[in-house]
Amino acid sequence: MIYGVDHFTISDVMEILANPNKAKLNKESKDKILRSQKNVQQIVESDRTVYGINTGFGPLCDVKISEEETAQLQYNLIISHAVGVGKPIAKELSKMMMIAKIHALSKGFSGVSLEVIERMILMLEKDIIPAVPEQGSVGASGDLAPLAHLVLPLLGLGKVWENDSIVETAKVLNKHGLEPLILGPKEGLGLINGTQFILAHAILGLHKFEYLLNLADLTAAMSLEAYRGSSSPFKKELHDIRPFDGSRKVAGRMLTFLEGSENLKEHEFCDRVQDPYSMRCVPQVHGASRNAYEHLKNLAETELNSVTDNPIVLSEEESISGGNFHGQLLALPLDYATLAAAELGNISDRRSYLLLEGKYGLPKLLVESSGLNSGFMIPQYTSAALVTENKTLCFPASADSIPTSLGQEDHVSMGSISGRKFNQVLGNLENILAVELMFGAQGLEFRRPAKCSNYVENAYNLIRTKVEKLEDDRLIGEDMWAIVQLIRERKFDVN
Repeated sequence: MIYGVDHFTISDVMEILANPNKAKLNKESKDKILRSQKNVQQIVESDRTVYGINTGFGPLCDVKISEEETAQLQYNLIISHAVGVGKPIAKELSKMMMIAKIHALSKGFSGVSLEVIERMILMLEKDIIPAVPEQGSVGASGDLAPLAHLVLPLLGLGKVWENDSIVETAKVLNKHGLEPLILGPKEGLGLINGTQFILAHAILGLHKFEYLLNLADLTAAMSLEAYRGSSSPFKKELHDIRPFDGSRKVAGRMLTFLEGSENLKEHEFCDRVQDPYSMRCVPQVHGASRNAYEHLKNLAETELNSVTDNPIVLSEEESISGGNFHGQLLALPLDYATLAAAELGNISDRRSYLLLEGKYGLPKLLVESSGLNSGFMIPQYTSAALVTENKTLCFPASADSIPTSLGQEDHVSMGSISGRKFNQVLGNLENILAVELMFGAQGLEFRRPAKCSNYVENAYNLIRTKVEKLEDDRLIGEDMWAIVQLIRERKFDVN
């Protein structure tokens, strides 16, 4: 993969994350970088006034800066903007920010030097990853504070990850024999202007969301088997006459996951006319969430291959001060995807609840000796609590705006908050689905000797490698955690 030239996908970023050597600069990308840097230098020498190159920033855009002061201007910009607060984001998020930033700068419209970009690539390859606080961006002039922290180590400042610890940058640079860099005209602005904090959260969330969407389908299939429900609502003919992509895909997956189930054959002999919505409407609900996933994925990949700093330098004669840094284009779909992820948890909790009711041959609370034993009563409380927490996180951050920069930045996206909330909801969803999987596996114990479909049987067997059937009360919380670990390690066959 070639920075600045190839069209990167979410999968590409995940591949580079695992192996930074997968992405390089080539002659084409280097030529574009060098040409852009030369254009900036010629603007400086021409004495034309261009925002961010020889002026102050934000409300100070009318203050002219001399050629001799341009290096100090860029240094001051970064150290003054590194004001993030809160705990550091995950190391993998910082790496994603770096990958996305390198790719954007390498397109040759930002005026950042080859030396700086090559240093960032080297840092990735040597696992010198900046520590970036999670709070402080309003997603307007891009993610100014987080990106300032991301690039502080280029100046020998700030902190970086060393394995799982955070240490002073100077210590790590000395270890690798690296000297701090001195930034040229516009470089500081090119480095801290952009949406890479928002984008990294979108990429990480999409990577998680795709797996959880697939797992939610399998989880629903296991619950349906335990409930001995009907597969009729998943028939192709039904969804062909309401042909949403998401619902059609989920319906097909459900039929695949349930193929060969003896439990569903038993449903044919019962007197139930139809199942509750949380069983019957899986294609419509899960499908709607899939549509939201696809929407965010398409937009995130567009952003990944875009230039989002300001001003954009097109040539030595032309630069444009615009608004490509504004995070609204990702903030809105991130909020939509957050709601979509929360809904997967909402309907999952309802299926879990159905399995506890003691109907259709299942014992109340999924244990034979309830009363003396609480059985699975309380894990559903946990699921319900997480579902409600997710609902509170669904208020769209992008619905808010607050002026900054003395009114120069008078409408902001809050996309950084959208991205963080999205990943919080997905973390809660992992736990909610773990509860349903635990209940589903327990419910199947009371359906033997009927055989499950191959997919459901395999999921059941995987769970039973970590969690035994519940006979009497025990530390169920440990069982839940074991299943969460299986989810995070992607052990379930969901394809």
